[in-house]
This record gives sequence, structure tokens and C-alpha cells, in this order.
Amino acid sequence: MKTEQDLHIHYTIFSSLDDLPSKALQLMKEAIAARQKAYAPYSNFKVGAAVLLKNGRTFIGSNQENAAYPSGLCAERVAIYQASAQCPNEEIEMIAISGTAELPTCLPVSPCGACRQSLSEYETKQGKPISVYFMGAEGNIIATNSIKDLLPFLFDGSLM
Repeated sequence: MKTEQDLHIHYTIFSSLDDLPSKALQLMKEAIAARQKAYAPYSNFKVGAAVLLKNGRTFIGSNQENAAYPSGLCAERVAIYQASAQCPNEEIEMIAISGTAELPTCLPVSPCGACRQSLSEYETKQGKPISVYFMGAEGNIIATNSIKDLLPFLFDGSLM
């Protein structure tokens, strides 16, 4: 027997930074500042991320490239691993991401697959959604209420 189903995701598009809720705006500004600190001599594609914890602490990250490409690390994972290392039991509320190439990228830059999987680990661990906001250098910002909107068939420890 074959059953077809539809998959729906929920997201919001904000046309400018000024339209964001205040917490998300502040976090996105931190992600944009973090992007400036990226080490991206090979791709020249810089990404910054900022993670907000429920206790109000913020952790930033930027992509860190390496000549041995798989040895680099994305901004999202730098930020979330740092947050988890410093505050292992604190709930993660949201993450903001901004990425751009040398010529300013106007399209929103979403987390890569590895980052989506890493974010889903923390969302599953805490049992509460993590809001994700992402943008390019300028232009629209996309917001999701949960990483599950970006990775609907996530892999988690329940499968082991």
C-alpha cells in the first residue's frame, strides 16, 4: 500500500531588521557583528551566529575555515557548542544567523544540514523549540519557530 502525505512548514518573512521583535533584533545585530570576525580565506563566505539562552546570556560564533576543508567549523555550531559548554543545562531560546559572500548576499542564508542536525540535538535535549532567524547581508529575514521546520525528519537518539 502507498500513502502520500503533504509536509507543511511554518515560517515568517520579515522585510527588514526593524520589523523583528526586540530580542531577535538584538540577537541578529550580534550575529552580524560576529560575521565580521569570520575566518574564511578559502570560500570568502562569512557567517555569524548568536545564540540566546533563557537566562539572558548570549554566545556568538563565526565560521572558521581550514585548508583541510572538513576541519573547519560553521558559525552556528561554534556558537551553540560554546553555549552548551558554558551553560550545559540552560535552555536555548533562539539563534540568529547572518551570512554573505564578498558581494553582499541579499537572500537569507539558512543553516547547512550539519548545523540543522546539531541544532536539533539541543532542541530534542531540552524538549522545547529553538527559534531560528536567518538572513544574508541585507534584505529579508526568515524566522522559524523550531528547527523542525528546517529539518522535519530529524535524526535523534530515540532511533538508537
